[in-house]
Amino acid sequence: MWRNQVRSRGKLQHQRESARGAREKKVLQYEPGQQLHGFTVQQVSPVPDLSLTAVKLTHDRTGAQYLHVARDDPNNLFSVQFRTTPMDSTGVPHILEHTVLCGSEKYPCRDPFFKMLNRSLSTFMNAFTASDYTMYPFSTQNAKDFQNLLSVYLDAVFFPCLRELDFWQEGWRLEHENPSDLNSPLVFKGIVFNEMKGAFAQSESVYAQHLQNKLFPDHTYSVVSGGEPLAIPDLSWEQLKQFHATHYHPSNAKFFTYGDMPLEPHLQQINEEALCRFDQIEPHTVVPPQPHWNQPREHHVTCGPDPLAPDPSKQNSLCVSYLLGDITDSFESFTLSLLSSLMVNGPNSPLYKALIEPKIGTDFCSVVGYDGSTREASFSVGLQGVAEKDMETVKQIIFQTIDEIIAAGFEEERIEALLHKIEVQMKHQSTNFGLSLASYIAPCWNHDGDPIQLLKISDSVAQFKKCLKDNPRYLQEKVQQYFKDNTHRLMLSMSPDEAYFEKRAKTEQEKLQQKIQSLSGSDRKEIYDKGLQLLSIQSTSQDASCLPALKVSDIAPTLVPTPVEMGNAGTCVPVQYCPQPTNGMVYFRAMCSLNTLPDELKVYVPLFCNVITKLGCGTLDYRQQAQQMELKTGGMVASPQVITDSADLDIYEQGILLTSSCLERNMSDMFHLWSKIFNSPHFEDVERLRVLVMMAAQELSNGISNSGHRYAMTRAGRTLTPAGDLHEMFGGLDQVRFMKRLAEMSDLSAVLRKLPRIKKHVLNKDNMRCAINATSEKMSEASHEVEKFVDRIPTIKKDRRPSRAMIAAGVVGVSHESGMRNLWTGFKPCQMKTYFELPFPVSYAGECVRTVPFTHQDYGSLCILGRMMTAKFLHGEIREKGGAYGGGATMGYGGLFSFYSYRDPNSTQTLSAFRAGVEWAKAGKFCQQDVDEAKLSVFSAVDAPVAPSDKGMDQFLSGVSDELKQKHREQLFAVTKQDLIDAAGRYLGIGQSTGGVAILGPENEIIKKDPSWVIR
Repeated sequence: MWRNQVRSRGKLQHQRESARGAREKKVLQYEPGQQLHGFTVQQVSPVPDLSLTAVKLTHDRTGAQYLHVARDDPNNLFSVQFRTTPMDSTGVPHILEHTVLCGSEKYPCRDPFFKMLNRSLSTFMNAFTASDYTMYPFSTQNAKDFQNLLSVYLDAVFFPCLRELDFWQEGWRLEHENPSDLNSPLVFKGIVFNEMKGAFAQSESVYAQHLQNKLFPDHTYSVVSGGEPLAIPDLSWEQLKQFHATHYHPSNAKFFTYGDMPLEPHLQQINEEALCRFDQIEPHTVVPPQPHWNQPREHHVTCGPDPLAPDPSKQNSLCVSYLLGDITDSFESFTLSLLSSLMVNGPNSPLYKALIEPKIGTDFCSVVGYDGSTREASFSVGLQGVAEKDMETVKQIIFQTIDEIIAAGFEEERIEALLHKIEVQMKHQSTNFGLSLASYIAPCWNHDGDPIQLLKISDSVAQFKKCLKDNPRYLQEKVQQYFKDNTHRLMLSMSPDEAYFEKRAKTEQEKLQQKIQSLSGSDRKEIYDKGLQLLSIQSTSQDASCLPALKVSDIAPTLVPTPVEMGNAGTCVPVQYCPQPTNGMVYFRAMCSLNTLPDELKVYVPLFCNVITKLGCGTLDYRQQAQQMELKTGGMVASPQVITDSADLDIYEQGILLTSSCLERNMSDMFHLWSKIFNSPHFEDVERLRVLVMMAAQELSNGISNSGHRYAMTRAGRTLTPAGDLHEMFGGLDQVRFMKRLAEMSDLSAVLRKLPRIKKHVLNKDNMRCAINATSEKMSEASHEVEKFVDRIPTIKKDRRPSRAMIAAGVVGVSHESGMRNLWTGFKPCQMKTYFELPFPVSYAGECVRTVPFTHQDYGSLCILGRMMTAKFLHGEIREKGGAYGGGATMGYGGLFSFYSYRDPNSTQTLSAFRAGVEWAKAGKFCQQDVDEAKLSVFSAVDAPVAPSDKGMDQFLSGVSDELKQKHREQLFAVTKQDLIDAAGRYLGIGQSTGGVAILGPENEIIKKDPSWVIR
């Protein structure tokens, strides 16, 4: 069978290889000194390990630097980055990043960036503000789209309008609470202002920011590049324009292109549309080295209390941070990065053993290990979740462990495992490889390091091995140099202050009053008039005809099929085989059903998944298990899965997905490790379980402020479908609170005893199906290894319930007995409104409506409706007018149509915007162009590139075949304006469907007085 498949794909593969060969030959023909469209080639360098060729160029007229990476990857990427070095915390580079995307010379319409999201087939569009650079990347698989987006990006960064009202909207402004009411109070507004208030609500962000500011106190790293909320109102529009003039110049720019498109058209367009209009300048943006201290320093900061912390009396953090070497020394940076991993990563690392396992704290500090994002790198290690009395102990442990490392060094096998991990990372092919490369080289290149040398990872590995061979104490001497003898050392402690948020709110009010008191009568009138003007602009539909756009006809009518072959391992385990060009990697998945698991054990499933690969197995204790996983695999992970049926919202599959990968030579070892986990997992070490529980609880608690909108949507959907209820149990706030309770327990023995019960129901071949992605040449060997793996699993005599794969194949019918729960189980959708009071200065909102499953004829209409409502209505209401960082609507595979907002200062107003959006859609206040743009946006996700490791996974996990995908595709093409109006009225109107609402945020008096809300 595999030989036949290879032959059938042979012609296409030959054509692709011929085209790739021609492209590579063309790139390799470039020579240093050659001139191309205003650029001069400086270096051409093949990097075989990453299957790419790098070309470094310089723009003759401006000195702009350019790196092109030619690789056989259709997901082409462009980015331009500028070294941005603010000297205050007003957030000028961050606000500028927002504002340049609000209109430009060639594209003066408001917000071309967000409008292009719906006029292209981009696979990625965004912008980032780092501590010392700002980057603007996009990627697409379509050549015409690449040209369109490149034109918009170039004009945005080099020739922006920088209108004052755009600065007001994106940065900050004084405005009446109700812009139309002159008597309503003046308040601070602005998207970045609210974004950063949300960012600094998270104690991890507060700590990380202070750590950098205090370790680098003498230049740009001593300030907050994103903007300290209380300093943002000190920024003026004139200062913003001046910062653009001094920093956004080609002489201060670095261009990066990646993929299989030819280089020369990129160079020509960049030169003709932008660079030819500039001359070279000296930008004066160099970041000087941080002067080294003669003696260590200590600082203390405060943060807000964490209401979900496992132990309220243990919320202190302490970290020791060291200044290292210049990141432009690529080999030294490589060495220090490896050294950091050896010191802190995994249960075999000395600092993990010394700090985590004694359970003094809950987890490492939010900043841990090597950080190469600043001109000089740093290394940090410490603990969070520490009692005040144990702070001094943490310090002593860190210093003592460093002494022990210098004396004993590292085991050879650990170094070997780390180098194996690097080999796996180089082999693995991701869909966003270009973006990963751009992000990887950005910090070093930003300070004029050699980006090509960074890509030659094998050279660094070979040099590292030689250094170790020549000097067995090589790493210990590095520890001595950078840690023991380093006087540039910062000790930063942080403790919660019950009045933290109250104090910040008070300071904000004082700042507000200072601004108000300084206003003259004419100032007040100007604020009122400009507020009305901004509101008018935000409420007016903008003409976007100046922007380039693809057409729906540019979308391929049919999808490219993914061939899979179904088989069986043993007599009962279905196996899906998907041959792919995996570059010497093998990818394995197993879906293990939870159908027979008693309901009282369900809430423990996420914990079971977290620990099953971390407790030890067979003859291996947990340290040995971790070591073998690092030596022989690319990782072994278990995760809960809840998958709604594609045809019925009341039917779903519940299971645990096992995922792992390995190099082809380690296939047998990987499956042998899985066999040990299935047959003899260790469930005896209650102290090891406590460590894992505390770390998991801390991670969940820390993640809420970054993903609050997702928690809100999950909670809003819990009462609408049976799968939604399980999603909340496995991954919602219920799970966060459950893990908090476990972490508070003094004795986890009872919890430990539940794990083998779960294992008995889940890890057996009667409840399992598998999938393999590998090269055609290795598929036979992989099939043999799966057979051996299944044969090694003992049969557990239970009544077997059919799997989704069997149901999809028509082997059995769906019924109550299948374990695919439906309405017969007693689940009845109902409405619920829940408010979670959390000490954040901004809120997160979610509203969900039960609609239709994937195969329903209206599903495509709802997908397009969500994108269109987001772009044409909700974005303006929630972000532009409301000041939230983000908001919109989306249709989920599980049949829930969801509204959301993120870092939102006006959550109750946002709920009204959700309803207004529905009325807008029902009234048909949109045109055919809006529908077509929404289709483009939907197809950009539908046709997003899929990595070889993930091909066929929709079929395996959800039973969604290529035939079903093609039918969905045709439905999307066929959607009309009337279909969208009908869908909005049929499902989203009040009383048409069952819905749920959830908000996470600060105390809300309006909601408290409304008895329809449940306050948690």
